Amino acid sequence: MLDATPLQNAYQALLDAAATVADAATVTDADADADSPDPAPPHGEWNADQILAHVSLVSAATIAAVANVAAGAHTTYDNRIALDAWTIERTIEHAGGNAGLRDRIGGQAAALCALAGGAALSDAELSTPAPVRLLSNGTLLADQPMPLRDIVTGLADAELPGHTRQLLDLLPGRAVAEATR
Repeated sequence: MLDATPLQNAYQALLDAAATVADAATVTDADADADSPDPAPPHGEWNADQILAHVSLVSAATIAAVANVAAGAHTTYDNRIALDAWTIERTIEHAGGNAGLRDRIGGQAAALCALAGGAALSDAELSTPAPVRLLSNGTLLADQPMPLRDIVTGLADAELPGHTRQLLDLLPGRAVAEATR
């Protein structure tokens, strides 16, 4: 069995950070004071909506991999579509923007935690190797079979916390300190 608590916690931290950034954007829109938070990304980086769309696409791919194994089907895991700019923009549009993306990710988190955690999958299913291809910023991170368990725990241990930090990095230092208290 897989304990879904770390995954639930990682999703909650990401959603909390996303809400903090959205609130900062609202403050910025309402008061253009120079000391107000500005959640604009550094040049070449994703904005909050693009980060959330990417996470939504990664979450959907993870749900698909877990569901395939639960259904006895062969599966693969490839994050390249979640890096595609056109697909990211379409996901933002289909979700209806930031609030819709946060709602979508919340639902995906619940689904993935229900599928991957508890008694939904046996240890043998969680140990099922799947061909994995992972890229980040044009760098190949993995191109090898991985147990399904490692795909899910990697989401909780690295992917979601990394994007949580990325979201909080959109805020100036003062807002980041407040958001992490």
